[in-house]
Amino acid sequence: MSNPFRNLILIGMPGAGKSTIGVILAKQTARDFVDTDLLIQLKEGCCLQETVNEKGYLELRRIEGEVLQNLDVKNHVVATGGSAVYSEAAMRHLRELGTIIYLKVSLQELESRVTNEAQRGLARPDDQTFAQMYDERCELYKRYAQVIIECDGKCPEQIACEVDNMIAV
Repeated sequence: MSNPFRNLILIGMPGAGKSTIGVILAKQTARDFVDTDLLIQLKEGCCLQETVNEKGYLELRRIEGEVLQNLDVKNHVVATGGSAVYSEAAMRHLRELGTIIYLKVSLQELESRVTNEAQRGLARPDDQTFAQMYDERCELYKRYAQVIIECDGKCPEQIACEVDNMIAV
Protein backbone atom coordinates (compact mmCIF):
# COMPACT_ATOMS: atom_id res chain seq x y z
CA MET A 1 0.00 0.00 0.00
CA SER A 2 2.95 2.36 0.45
CA ASN A 3 3.51 2.85 -3.30
CA PRO A 4 3.92 6.65 -3.56
CA PHE A 5 2.36 6.68 -7.04
CA ARG A 6 -0.77 4.88 -5.89
CA ASN A 7 -3.86 7.01 -5.53
CA LEU A 8 -5.72 7.46 -2.26
CA ILE A 9 -9.47 7.25 -2.92
CA LEU A 10 -11.74 8.77 -0.26
CA ILE A 11 -15.31 7.51 0.06
CA GLY A 12 -18.00 8.36 2.59
CA MET A 13 -21.21 10.20 3.27
CA PRO A 14 -21.88 13.79 2.25
CA GLY A 15 -20.43 15.87 5.07
CA ALA A 16 -17.75 13.30 5.97
CA GLY A 17 -15.03 15.76 4.94
CA LYS A 18 -13.70 13.98 1.86
CA SER A 19 -12.79 17.21 0.05
CA THR A 20 -11.40 19.02 3.10
CA ILE A 21 -9.37 16.04 4.30
CA GLY A 22 -8.37 15.25 0.73
CA VAL A 23 -6.67 18.63 0.23
CA ILE A 24 -4.76 18.27 3.52
CA LEU A 25 -3.81 14.67 2.75
CA ALA A 26 -2.60 15.64 -0.72
CA LYS A 27 -0.26 18.23 0.80
CA GLN A 28 1.00 15.79 3.45
CA THR A 29 1.72 13.02 0.96
CA ALA A 30 2.96 15.13 -1.99
CA ARG A 31 0.06 14.11 -4.22
CA ASP A 32 -2.26 16.07 -6.48
CA PHE A 33 -5.92 16.38 -5.51
CA VAL A 34 -9.08 15.81 -7.52
CA ASP A 35 -12.70 16.16 -6.40
CA THR A 36 -14.91 14.04 -8.65
CA ASP A 37 -17.99 16.14 -7.83
CA LEU A 38 -16.20 19.02 -9.55
CA LEU A 39 -15.45 16.79 -12.56
CA ILE A 40 -19.17 15.98 -12.79
CA GLN A 41 -20.07 19.68 -12.57
CA LEU A 42 -17.56 20.55 -15.31
CA LYS A 43 -18.91 17.76 -17.54
CA GLU A 44 -22.54 18.80 -16.99
CA GLY A 45 -21.96 22.57 -16.96
CA CYS A 46 -24.01 23.01 -13.80
CA CYS A 47 -24.00 22.22 -10.10
CA LEU A 48 -25.01 18.79 -8.80
CA GLN A 49 -28.33 20.03 -7.48
CA GLU A 50 -29.29 21.37 -10.92
CA THR A 51 -28.50 17.96 -12.42
CA VAL A 52 -30.72 16.26 -9.82
CA ASN A 53 -33.50 18.82 -10.40
CA GLU A 54 -33.38 18.60 -14.19
CA LYS A 55 -32.43 14.96 -14.81
CA GLY A 56 -33.16 13.11 -11.58
CA TYR A 57 -31.00 11.41 -8.97
CA LEU A 58 -30.58 8.19 -10.97
CA GLU A 59 -29.10 10.14 -13.87
CA LEU A 60 -26.68 11.88 -11.50
CA ARG A 61 -25.60 8.45 -10.24
CA ARG A 62 -25.14 7.24 -13.83
CA ILE A 63 -23.07 10.30 -14.74
CA GLU A 64 -20.98 9.89 -11.59
CA GLY A 65 -20.31 6.23 -12.43
CA GLU A 66 -19.22 7.21 -15.94
CA VAL A 67 -16.91 9.97 -14.67
CA LEU A 68 -15.34 7.59 -12.15
CA GLN A 69 -14.85 4.81 -14.70
CA ASN A 70 -13.05 7.28 -16.98
CA LEU A 71 -10.81 8.62 -14.21
CA ASP A 72 -7.16 8.12 -15.10
CA VAL A 73 -4.83 9.64 -12.52
CA LYS A 74 -1.62 8.68 -10.71
CA ASN A 75 -0.30 9.98 -7.41
CA HIS A 76 -3.56 11.74 -6.50
CA VAL A 77 -5.88 11.98 -3.56
CA VAL A 78 -9.36 11.50 -5.00
CA ALA A 79 -12.44 12.78 -3.15
CA THR A 80 -15.46 10.96 -4.56
CA GLY A 81 -19.09 11.93 -4.33
CA GLY A 82 -21.11 10.27 -1.60
CA SER A 83 -23.00 8.15 -4.11
CA ALA A 84 -19.93 6.74 -5.89
CA VAL A 85 -20.56 3.37 -4.23
CA TYR A 86 -23.75 2.81 -6.24
CA SER A 87 -21.65 1.92 -9.30
CA GLU A 88 -19.95 -1.43 -8.87
CA ALA A 89 -18.00 -0.94 -12.11
CA ALA A 90 -16.74 2.46 -10.94
CA MET A 91 -15.67 1.05 -7.58
CA ARG A 92 -13.82 -1.81 -9.30
CA HIS A 93 -12.00 0.77 -11.43
CA LEU A 94 -11.16 2.92 -8.39
CA ARG A 95 -9.74 -0.13 -6.59
CA GLU A 96 -7.42 -0.68 -9.57
CA LEU A 97 -6.31 2.96 -9.33
CA GLY A 98 -5.56 3.05 -5.63
CA THR A 99 -6.44 2.39 -2.03
CA ILE A 100 -10.08 3.00 -1.09
CA ILE A 101 -10.43 4.74 2.27
CA TYR A 102 -13.81 5.08 3.97
CA LEU A 103 -14.13 8.18 6.14
CA LYS A 104 -16.66 6.83 8.65
CA VAL A 105 -18.70 9.45 10.50
CA SER A 106 -21.69 8.78 12.76
CA LEU A 107 -25.16 9.82 11.68
CA GLN A 108 -25.39 12.19 14.65
CA GLU A 109 -22.21 14.03 13.66
CA LEU A 110 -23.20 14.16 9.98
CA GLU A 111 -26.61 15.61 10.80
CA SER A 112 -24.93 18.42 12.72
CA ARG A 113 -22.59 19.13 9.75
CA VAL A 114 -25.00 18.83 6.80
CA THR A 115 -27.41 21.71 7.16
CA ASN A 116 -27.95 22.42 3.45
CA GLU A 117 -29.40 19.12 2.19
CA ALA A 118 -31.62 20.83 -0.38
CA GLN A 119 -28.62 22.44 -2.12
CA ARG A 120 -26.08 19.59 -1.91
CA GLY A 121 -27.12 17.62 -4.97
CA LEU A 122 -27.76 14.43 -3.02
CA ALA A 123 -28.36 11.49 -5.34
CA ARG A 124 -31.32 9.97 -3.51
CA PRO A 125 -35.08 9.60 -3.95
CA ASP A 126 -37.14 12.59 -2.75
CA ASP A 127 -38.83 10.52 -0.05
CA GLN A 128 -35.59 9.12 1.41
CA THR A 129 -34.46 10.78 4.64
CA PHE A 130 -30.84 11.51 5.40
CA ALA A 131 -30.90 8.75 8.05
CA GLN A 132 -32.29 6.22 5.54
CA MET A 133 -29.65 7.25 3.01
CA TYR A 134 -26.99 6.80 5.72
CA ASP A 135 -28.19 3.29 6.57
CA GLU A 136 -28.29 2.28 2.91
CA ARG A 137 -24.89 3.69 2.00
CA CYS A 138 -22.89 2.62 5.06
CA GLU A 139 -23.13 -1.02 3.99
CA LEU A 140 -21.79 -0.11 0.56
CA TYR A 141 -18.92 1.97 1.99
CA LYS A 142 -17.88 -0.97 4.19
CA ARG A 143 -18.09 -3.37 1.25
CA TYR A 144 -15.71 -1.38 -0.92
CA ALA A 145 -13.34 0.07 1.70
CA GLN A 146 -9.84 -1.28 2.08
CA VAL A 147 -9.20 1.06 5.02
CA ILE A 148 -11.80 2.47 7.43
CA ILE A 149 -11.02 5.62 9.41
CA GLU A 150 -13.25 6.49 12.37
CA CYS A 151 -13.66 10.26 12.09
CA ASP A 152 -15.98 11.30 14.94
CA GLY A 153 -14.47 13.88 17.27
CA LYS A 154 -11.37 14.43 15.13
CA CYS A 155 -10.36 17.48 13.15
CA PRO A 156 -9.49 17.16 9.44
CA GLU A 157 -5.74 17.42 10.14
CA GLN A 158 -5.89 14.54 12.64
CA ILE A 159 -7.79 12.38 10.16
CA ALA A 160 -5.34 13.17 7.34
CA CYS A 161 -2.44 12.21 9.64
CA GLU A 162 -4.17 8.98 10.56
CA VAL A 163 -4.68 8.10 6.89
CA ASP A 164 -1.06 8.98 6.13
CA ASN A 165 0.17 6.80 8.98
CA MET A 166 -1.99 3.86 7.88
CA ILE A 167 -0.84 3.95 4.28
CA ALA A 168 2.81 4.33 5.24
CA VAL A 169 2.76 0.91 6.95
